[in-house]
Amino acid sequence: MSAAHSGTGREPGSVGHVVVIGGGIAGLAAAHRLLEGGARVTVLEAGDRLGGKLRAGEIAGVGVDLGAESMLARRPEAVDLARAVGIGDRLQPPTTATASLWTRGALRPMPKGHVMGVPGDLTPLASAGVISAAGLTRVEEDLRLPRTEVGEDVAVGEYVARRLGREVVDRLVEPLLGGVYAGDAYRISMRAAVPQLFEAARTARSLLEGVRALQERTAAATPVAGPVFMGIDGGIGTLPGAVADAVRGAGGEILHHSPVQDLRWTGEGGWEVRTGDRSLGADAVIMAAPADAAARILRHGCPAAAAELDTVDYASMALVTMAFRRADLDHVPTGSGFLVPPVDGHRIKASTFASHKWGWIGDADPDLFVLRTSLGRYQDDADLKRDDSELVALSLADLGEAVGLAARPVAATVTRWSDGLPQYDVGHLDRVARIRAAVAGTPGPLRVCGAVYDGVGIPACIGSARRAADEILGTLTPLAAGGE
Repeated sequence: MSAAHSGTGREPGSVGHVVVIGGGIAGLAAAHRLLEGGARVTVLEAGDRLGGKLRAGEIAGVGVDLGAESMLARRPEAVDLARAVGIGDRLQPPTTATASLWTRGALRPMPKGHVMGVPGDLTPLASAGVISAAGLTRVEEDLRLPRTEVGEDVAVGEYVARRLGREVVDRLVEPLLGGVYAGDAYRISMRAAVPQLFEAARTARSLLEGVRALQERTAAATPVAGPVFMGIDGGIGTLPGAVADAVRGAGGEILHHSPVQDLRWTGEGGWEVRTGDRSLGADAVIMAAPADAAARILRHGCPAAAAELDTVDYASMALVTMAFRRADLDHVPTGSGFLVPPVDGHRIKASTFASHKWGWIGDADPDLFVLRTSLGRYQDDADLKRDDSELVALSLADLGEAVGLAARPVAATVTRWSDGLPQYDVGHLDRVARIRAAVAGTPGPLRVCGAVYDGVGIPACIGSARRAADEILGTLTPLAAGGE
C-alpha cells in the first residue's frame, strides 16, 4: 500500500487511519468513539466552525443557543457524551416545560396525554379548546371506523386525518412535528418520525385505543428516572467544542477549511480523500456530511449511495433571538413558550421563552428577558428572503398579538439555517437502508452517520455516529509488531 493512501504512521496495536468527513456533532462523536477504539483519526470540516446545527452565541452579554437548544435525556447518547468529555456537571433540565399553542386567537394549554399530538384521552383534548366541537365529534368516529391499513409506511398527517380528522393534524400534529423537522405532517413518514405511533397503527383497529394502550404500556414499564429533556449551562452549542477538545486531547486531528472534493478507492487497499489543497490516505472513512455534500463527494466512490442522497429534501428556517429589559415589559409572559399551527396563518412557527426555560439564562442577568422565535418550514420559506430587521419586525408583530409584548428589544440577532433539517418523507427508512447497503458494499470500509439517517435529534445523531464508528472498528484489525 502506498504511503499516500494508507494513512501512514501505523504503529503496532493501531487499527489504522480513519478520516471523518464533517465536523458536526455526528462527525465529532464518531471521531471520539474511533479514538476510544484505537484508531488514528482526522476530521475534515469544510468551514471555519465545528458543531453543525449546534451553535453557541451571545445576546446582550448572555450566553444562548443560536441553533438546537435541548436534547432528549431519555435517550442516553448525548448525556453520556457530555459526561465523557468532562461537562456532565453542566447538564441541566429545563426549569419549566409548560408550553402552549397559539391557535384560534389565543394561547391555549398543550393537551396532555398525547403521542406527537395524537390523543389517547379525549377529556384533556376537549378542555384545551384547541379542537372545535365538530372536530371533537370527528375524533370520536375513530372508535367506530374500520381499521385503516398502513402498509409499509404512510405519512403521519394522512393516516391521522383518516382516523381522527384534519383538525387534530392541523392544530396538534403539525406544530409538534414542525418543531422537530420544520416539515409538513402530510409528507413526513410515520414509520421514520414516530415509530411508536406506526406500531400502534399496525396493531390496533382504533388509533385512540392504540395510543391509549401504548401509554399504558409505557406507564407500566419500569419508570425512567430523571428529566425528559436536558440542556447544558452555557448552551447545547458548547457541546461540540468540548468533544473537539477531547478528540484533540486523545491525539485526533481536526482540520478546518478542508472541503472534501472527491473520495476514491485507490485499488491499493486504501481510500484517497481529496480536499482543495491536499490528498489524504485513509484505511477507512466515515461520511458525516449533510446529504447534498455527501452525494457530491460520493459520486465516484459510491455512486449508488450518491444517487439516493440526491433525493433527500431539506427545510430552511431562521431563529430570531431577542433580549428585552424586564422594566420595559408591561408583563412578562409565563411558561416555556408556545407553538403555532401553520393553519392559523401567522409568520412565526414557535417562540421559546429562554429566560424561563433555562436557569442559566435567567440567572445570567435577572433584569433581562430573553426569548426566540422561529420562522420558515418546508416549502414555506418566502419570509426567509427578507433581511434581518424585517424578520425581527415580523416576530415582534406576532409576539404582540400572541402575548401582548409591546416593548422593543435591547438586542436582537437572526440566525439562518439554510437547508438545515432533512425531511423524512414516506419511504425514508427504505432509502436509508439502500444507502447503508451501498456504502457497506464498497471495496473499502465506508460508513455514514448524521441527521439524514436515524433521527434529527442530538442523541439520534450521536447514536448513528457510534454505530458507524463501531462498524468501522469491526472491519479493521490492529497492526501486529513487525507487520506492514
